[in-house]
Parts: sequence; structure tokens; C-alpha cells
Amino acid sequence: MILRNLSLVNFRNYEQLEVACSERINCFTGLNGSGKTNLLEAIHYLALCKSFLNPSDTLNIKFEAPFFVIQGEFVREDGTEETIYCGVKKGVKKVFRKNGKDYDRLSDHIGLIPLVVVNPSDGVLIMGGSEERRRFMDSVISQYDRHYLDHLISYNRVLSQRNALLKQLSKGNGEMATMEVLDLQLAQHGIIIHEKRKEFIGKIKPLFHNFYAILAGETEDVTIEYDSVLQSKSFAQALDDSRRKDLALEYTTTGIHRDDLDFKINGYSLKKSGSQGQQKSFLISLKLAEYRLLDISTGRKPLLLLDDIHDKLDADRVYRLMELVCSSDFGQLFITDTGAGRMHVLFKGRGLPYKMYEVSQGKLESI
Repeated sequence: MILRNLSLVNFRNYEQLEVACSERINCFTGLNGSGKTNLLEAIHYLALCKSFLNPSDTLNIKFEAPFFVIQGEFVREDGTEETIYCGVKKGVKKVFRKNGKDYDRLSDHIGLIPLVVVNPSDGVLIMGGSEERRRFMDSVISQYDRHYLDHLISYNRVLSQRNALLKQLSKGNGEMATMEVLDLQLAQHGIIIHEKRKEFIGKIKPLFHNFYAILAGETEDVTIEYDSVLQSKSFAQALDDSRRKDLALEYTTTGIHRDDLDFKINGYSLKKSGSQGQQKSFLISLKLAEYRLLDISTGRKPLLLLDDIHDKLDADRVYRLMELVCSSDFGQLFITDTGAGRMHVLFKGRGLPYKMYEVSQGKLESI
């Protein structure tokens, strides 16, 4: 999938903008705060229906404007054209359309345009809580497995119902028979999610190890392990064992919504023992493995967004990364950086089509 044209109206600091995209490499350069990352956020909206930085749609509307619109013209591998529209107006439900037709559910769009983003905020995958790592798994799997997303939505709905019932039971209301029904439903969806997450880890680990060896240029022992209560007991047993605790705390304390990923280097916690360079190499390698997995699983090369990459890696690692993403294994690339000169150095002479834009005060100028 290739993004041919991007149009913005009242999105972040852009009042109105049209961007003609190179089919291969697109560079946005400019000072910090000029709006480079906003362009990547707009592309992320078109692929995954949301920003990768700001969870509130209305906060992405330009100051004092009543709405924003993002539209992209895409070309599939077979030449088929797709027009994707995203509109957000204050106080009104978000509108998402493909070729002029509204989606019944936003989840129906996920997976049409595979996308991977590498951003300075990715460090939260290592330093943040388990919910960040679950979100990473869910985001990747949902892009190539529509049934997974359906089960995840259903699981979260039943989980919310179970937590509400636990609050009622603590006050002497509700019935335990209802709890038994909800437990069966929770287990039904949870077991499938667990199996698909295990399968995901099995697929991404060898890809990750390969990229880490190339990017880090070292022989460190790095591992990713999946931590879930279902590895030691059945879902039904886990819920039964935690029933008394759940009633006391008034929420569900066990299940796949508590799963985690364990990142290690040389047998020790990456969070506690890894250097900044090792952590950055780990994260980039994980994202490149995500890219390759989506490519294999969907049969379509994802869009790759690299935001402020020089903030994450030293010059040597940046060079190795560019060697990778400029190979035929990768597709369309969007990259932001503060220095146009070093971007030209990285891409000039590689024989690949690329466009370079200078971003300033909500305007783009080709350079």
C-alpha cells in the first residue's frame, strides 16, 4: 500500500495542506515544534483511526477551529485506488470513510493499511507498565487478524460487566449465577486471545533477534518472554482461585488483561540493567520485527513512520537502520528530522526516489 497524496484541514497546526508523496522515501525536516510529527500523526489516523500520541480526537483540532479533516489517496499493490477520509467535529462522532462510504465500525478498517511507527515515546514499552506492552501486542495482532480484534472487544465488554457485577455483589446485590455466566464468556474469549498472543511471540522472536544482531552489531543475549497466568492454570481455575480477592477488591484481578512481556538482556531485566543504547537498539529491533511480521502476515508492506530517529540512536546505528529500511524488503517510508543536510547525506546516491520537505509555521516547502 502506497500513500500518494495527503490532505489536511485544521489538523493540529495545519490550516490547510496538500502533500504529494514519494512512493519510497519522504523526509520532513524543520525545527522542533514546527509540526513534523503532526504529519506522521495524520498518516497514523488514516491507517489506525487514531493518533499515536494524543488519545483525544478533539485536541487534534487546530486552535479555535470547529473540526479537522484528514484525507489520503492510496494505491494498492494491484493498482487499485483507495480514498480514506477521517473527519472529527467537536461534539460529533468521528466519521471514517473508504471511497465515500462510512464504516459501520472503526474496527472494520483496521488492517487495511498496515503501519508501523517508531517514535521517541516508545521507551514506555520498556519503562512503562504492563498495559503498554499488552497494547503493543494487541495493536500488531489486530492489524493482521480481524478475529483477534473482535475477541478483544468482546473480552473487554464482558470484563466491564463482570467488574460492575463485583461491585453490586459487594453491596449485597446481584446474583452469583450471573457471575458464572460471565466467567464462561470471559474464558471463551480470553483463551483465544491467549493462544493468539503465544503464536505472535513465537513468530516475532526470531525476526527480532535477527534485527537486533544487525542493528546493535553485538552478540548480546536478548529475549522476549510472554508472561500470563494461563501458562500455569486454566482460565476457569484462575478465576475460581481469585474469586474471593475479586469480591474484596471489586474488580477482576486475573485474566489475559493482566498479561505482560518480559524483556531481558544477558539474562537480566532490560529495564534495570540495559544501557540507553541497548534499550534503543532493542526498541528499534522490536519495531522492525513488527514490520516484517505484518509484511509476512498481510502480504502488504506496511507504511513505516520514523519520528526524530536521531534522538533515539547514535550516528552508527542510524546508518545501519537506513541500510535496512532502504533495502527492497521495506516499502514506503516517512521520516522526520531536524537536519535536512544529514537526511540528504543518508539518502542521496542510493538510487531510490525520495522527497524532502522543509516544515515551518504550518507550511511545507520542497527542498
